[in-house]
Amino acid sequence: MKEHFKNLGFVIEGMLHLTGRQALQCLEEGAVLVDIREDFELAIKDFLVDEYIRCPFSEFDQNFDLLPKDRALILADCVGISSKKAMQKLHDNGYSMIANLAGGIADWEKDGLPMNKDIESMNGQCPCMIKSRKS
Repeated sequence: MKEHFKNLGFVIEGMLHLTGRQALQCLEEGAVLVDIREDFELAIKDFLVDEYIRCPFSEFDQNFDLLPKDRALILADCVGISSKKAMQKLHDNGYSMIANLAGGIADWEKDGLPMNKDIESMNGQCPCMIKSRKS
């Protein structure tokens, strides 16, 4: 963790958190985004990055061991809460090059970072209430 994310982010309770801009910098330098959002959360907006791994939080306990230990991983969700839990699980199981995307895709979008959005399908006043009109 220390070398790949050197001089970036902030640490809370031993876990490294990156801003969206810091995360994007790390992704451009070879880190991998691990998107733990559920399928219904992906229909509305998605990170526009070259390399990412999907591992929904509901399946994380069964599948986290498939994530590479030799790559820097940045965990992301909607607002940065579930990703902290997932990060703790990785840390407890020997992963060391890990960071959390502070604020999740909500802050990523607020900062104007690259993303795919389906504006026509959005309905709701805040990120916690957004639902797809297609369902």
